[in-house]
Amino acid sequence: MHLHKHLVIFLTILGLSLSCSSFRNNQHLDKPTPTRLSPRDRPKLHYNVDDYGAMANGKDDSKAFMEAWKNACKSSSNLAEFVVPKNKVYHLKPITFYGPCNPNLKVKVYGTIKASSHRSDYNEDRRRWIMFEDLQNLVVEGGGTINGNGRIWWIKSCKVDETQPCKGAPTALSFKNCTNLNVNNIRIKNPQQIHLTFQNSLNVRASNLRIIAPATSPNTDGIHITGSQNVRVLNSIVRTGDDCVSIVDGSRNVIIKKITCGPGHGISIGSLGKNNSDDQVSNILVDNAIISNTTNGVRIKSWQGGSGYARNIRFQNIVMHNVTNPIIVDQNYCDRKEECPEQYSAVQMQNVVYRNIQGTSNSEVAINFDCSKTFPCQSVILDNVVLNRAGEGDMKALCSNVKLTTRGKVTPRCE
Repeated sequence: MHLHKHLVIFLTILGLSLSCSSFRNNQHLDKPTPTRLSPRDRPKLHYNVDDYGAMANGKDDSKAFMEAWKNACKSSSNLAEFVVPKNKVYHLKPITFYGPCNPNLKVKVYGTIKASSHRSDYNEDRRRWIMFEDLQNLVVEGGGTINGNGRIWWIKSCKVDETQPCKGAPTALSFKNCTNLNVNNIRIKNPQQIHLTFQNSLNVRASNLRIIAPATSPNTDGIHITGSQNVRVLNSIVRTGDDCVSIVDGSRNVIIKKITCGPGHGISIGSLGKNNSDDQVSNILVDNAIISNTTNGVRIKSWQGGSGYARNIRFQNIVMHNVTNPIIVDQNYCDRKEECPEQYSAVQMQNVVYRNIQGTSNSEVAINFDCSKTFPCQSVILDNVVLNRAGEGDMKALCSNVKLTTRGKVTPRCE
């Protein structure tokens, strides 16, 4: 009897233990397992143009670039990168990379992108080659090269061959309607016309750029800023056949800092007021620049007959070497061989400061303020400006219709 009783108790305890163990196991089985995406389902991070058929064999790679862009643009990852591999040369026809895209897209140009050599490829729009449009938080970088293959355009320019009609040519790299844009460590060479344009864009940072074209290349402005606000151009080298930097209508809060410029036509605000337009430029700072062997140093230019203003402008901490027109303001700008007819209206120049500028002029006139009779230049300051003649000869300053204040040492002084 006692043995039977103990056996019943043992079996009861054993059953209870098995039941608890089963409960624990069932609890474990009922826990939701973490969802793991297969490699195919994970957001892709790198959109390499080679994966979409780019061959880099001298033939057109535009289709592959566009397919890679479309997929990178719609990627759900905020780490997505559109990649142009290094050690290869890709040929492109005119192409526009449209947004909007998912945020924080990066364009990594490691290799070389070269423009199509067939001028007929530009019949639809001969003013652009590569354009990025309607994008936010875009980064373009990588140390690669944008090659505009410009010589086929230069020889057809009316400035090189007067028998040719005067027509526009493509800008190599354009950014239009972009916000929070960062362009860093890119080389642009031999553009068809302008190297790089920022148009109607906001919060732009461009840095560590190398912009290179021969001094004889026509209309090859380096960096052209139009209708854009809060723009910074930093730590860059610009050698061109036209303006190193040009700033035109609708631009404000622009900083150009640590720029090496030359050859070329210098750093220009304008031209403004062409075809009687109303143009406005304000809050411009050019700081810490080296300008060498250029037609102009720092220039403000506008056409007669225009209206609007160029105001709150500072040129400071600039060294010039062998510059033809180191400081020039021209409110009577005319690009014709014959004299332009005199007009009453002009773009108003005011609150312009030249501070800590030194160097050499290779012409007699080192400082030239050619301002409007009816809208004279207002509140212009020369503060510690010392320019000497490169080589032998006299040097002077010409100052017409300008309300000028001088501070510190100023050489030459206005006659």
